[in-house]
Formats: sequence, C-alpha cells, structure tokens
Amino acid sequence: MVPFKVERMSYGGFRRSDNFGPKPVETGKEYDVQVTEISRKGDGIARIQGFVIFVKDGKVGQNAKIRVLQVGNRFAIAEIVNGASSATTSEQTTS
Repeated sequence: MVPFKVERMSYGGFRRSDNFGPKPVETGKEYDVQVTEISRKGDGIARIQGFVIFVKDGKVGQNAKIRVLQVGNRFAIAEIVNGASSATTSEQTTS
C-alpha cells in the first residue's frame, strides 16, 4: 500500500513545477553578470535567462565576473571573481 500512496502523491504533487530541467548555470563555471538588486540578506542579485543568482558582496549596478558555488532548483549562489567595483580595486592597491 505504501508504494501506491507515494506514486500517487508524486504524480500530482506540488513540486512538479520546481524542476524545469537543465539550469542556465553550472557549479564551478564563471559568468559575466550585472547585479540589478540587493537581497534581504545584503547579497547582490543577478539573473541569467531569468534564473536568480545571489552574488556575495555584489552591489547594484556592478558588472562582475562571478563563479557559481552552488546551484539549487530555484536559484544559485556565486562569488565575485573579477568585478568593476571600486571596493575591489582599492583593496588590491592598499594591500
């Protein structure tokens, strides 16, 4: 009886629309993005083909090269590799 119940739930389940197939980004790869928003936690938000990417330490209006650290069903998390940010360049020159 249990296999029938699980099968029935998965057929008409709520998570059916969560997985739309392949994501437009992959873990470990680098992409050029523009940060367009700030999240509630203070990270930047960029999008690739509508897919949300949270960019650690990203600033609105920043164009940056990012490396994807983690990809989930609905969003990815990335870090800045190289960006047009005055904070990044000032840190490098003072070091």
